[in-house]
Amino acid sequence: MKSVSVAAVVVAYNRDHMLGDTLDALGAQTRPLDDVIVVDNASTDRSLEYAHNHPVVTNTVEMKRNLGGAGGFAAGIARAISRGADLVWIMDDDTVAQPQALERLLDARERYAGSPAVLACRANWIDGREHPMNTPRERFLIDPKLRAHAQAVGAKQIRTASFVAILLDARAVREEGLPVADYFLWNDDFEYTGRLLRRRIGLYVDAARVEHRTKEFAGATDKDPGDRFFGEVRNKVWSLTRSRAFSPVDRLLYSGATLRRWAKMIAISSRPQARIADIIMGTYAGISAPRPTTEILWDTQVGREAAVLDSGTTEHPAQPYQRSDRNTRFAVLLPVWRGDNVTHFQRSLRSIGVDQIRRPSQIVVVCDGPINPGIDRILRDVAHGRRADLTADIPVKVVRLAQNSGLSHALNVGLPECECEIVARADADDISLPERFATQIPLIEAGFEMVGSAIAEFDEDESSTGLVRRMPMSAREIRQTITRRDPFNHPTIVYTKSAVAAAGGYQHVNHMEDYWLFARMIHLGIPTVNVQDPLVLYRIGAGAYQRRGGVDMFRSELRMQRLLRESRMITVPRYVTNMLVRGGYRLIPVGARKALYQTVGRLLWFR
Repeated sequence: MKSVSVAAVVVAYNRDHMLGDTLDALGAQTRPLDDVIVVDNASTDRSLEYAHNHPVVTNTVEMKRNLGGAGGFAAGIARAISRGADLVWIMDDDTVAQPQALERLLDARERYAGSPAVLACRANWIDGREHPMNTPRERFLIDPKLRAHAQAVGAKQIRTASFVAILLDARAVREEGLPVADYFLWNDDFEYTGRLLRRRIGLYVDAARVEHRTKEFAGATDKDPGDRFFGEVRNKVWSLTRSRAFSPVDRLLYSGATLRRWAKMIAISSRPQARIADIIMGTYAGISAPRPTTEILWDTQVGREAAVLDSGTTEHPAQPYQRSDRNTRFAVLLPVWRGDNVTHFQRSLRSIGVDQIRRPSQIVVVCDGPINPGIDRILRDVAHGRRADLTADIPVKVVRLAQNSGLSHALNVGLPECECEIVARADADDISLPERFATQIPLIEAGFEMVGSAIAEFDEDESSTGLVRRMPMSAREIRQTITRRDPFNHPTIVYTKSAVAAAGGYQHVNHMEDYWLFARMIHLGIPTVNVQDPLVLYRIGAGAYQRRGGVDMFRSELRMQRLLRESRMITVPRYVTNMLVRGGYRLIPVGARKALYQTVGRLLWFR
């Protein structure tokens, strides 16, 4: 049998009296596990202590608050794959696997004529009956050849499964991302395995058995779940309307089955009116999209690992999370031109130099044509190693262009002058906060190739900030947003030179060269993320809203939308919508533009 690394993930919550049996059973597997990870969901009993002290456990993840099964499994899967697992075996802390369970899963996987993405165990209740909570849904309308392939290894083809003792292929996880943590409880496994198995193989291996020690032998239709039914409804709405897990036929069939099941439950409920109210409220809650898993896990011990893993697509699977303790070198690229203010420039230079907690290895300043004499004097000083009060003796390279040629050309000239693969952007009138690079560079080290952040707007007094503009956080949100607007704040960007080069570098689109570059990078599948904290103070200054509109900006908008359409990044209907919304915004009066910007901004991304 081909050697693979298998990690087990156990999500624990306040069942220390059962956790020991679960872990003992993992330690008794005839095919030893390579890694055993326990995610403690903020238990108030001794579960975490048991996990720390059990000899089979190799890693623990301690959650500061209970994120439910959905969040716990998302965290555990992220940790397992970041530690090198090829396969991840997930289960709750009330599940006890028979000694040969894992061996039989792997045997079926090895003998099957294909590459299963999910292999499910048979889950029995304590009396030996198959547990109705964990019976996988078989795939309907299946090719007889596929059914025969499964039967040849003692398995059935399945469409979805529960999270009780299923084995996940890390390759599929890298392509599809993690479970949606915002589900918390119920239907998280339905949606996630449905997503993994929409175009992949799933097998139910009857010979691989576990015992699921729930309090009662009951399926979802046998008992009124009480107030938790609200979550069942909301999550089912999310699954069937917002997830890419199901085809239109799937949605129709599962919707019908769900309504029949709910009707049966309500018919035997002692509180039918409460359950009907749950249906109404849960459906309403399901109208709003679930929060991204990256956002929910960001401040946990696995936040960065989860963000990297959740950035993948089928076409561009996520790359393994890379831990790095080295002091990675990086450069800062800062263009200046004749319109820049000497005081603002000096403050900007100090903010990327002496003020930084984690300082760059090099600063490259590109003079785009003639510049302010005061700025020129500062540059001559720093280029000769003077003005350590600004740069902290960081080497500064000054690149001078004879004529003003625009931002895209200046940046294309400056990038090759950066001696480091990692480059941070900065503008001559903005202020990078001291923690900026200490926050962003570790994310590049972890596997992202472009990292942005929120910005806080200010006028002249940097201690008095105004609106904070946050951009979408996760890679999947970013991919959705790029078709409608620029999902990054350009002055906050840190990227790799190779990623920029792969997208063809900056190309001139007046005032939108950054949007066009980022669109191409996203289209290539380059892993990206936005930090939600503001790391740059963005100087708006006089005339900011005037510059966002006018005939020239409308022409730039028209060209930008044409480029997106010609590159097949947007559809014709999206092109028309964008021109009506974005193009119209460029042509309305300044006062209306300001009011619209601030009103819509407060609703969508300002805080």
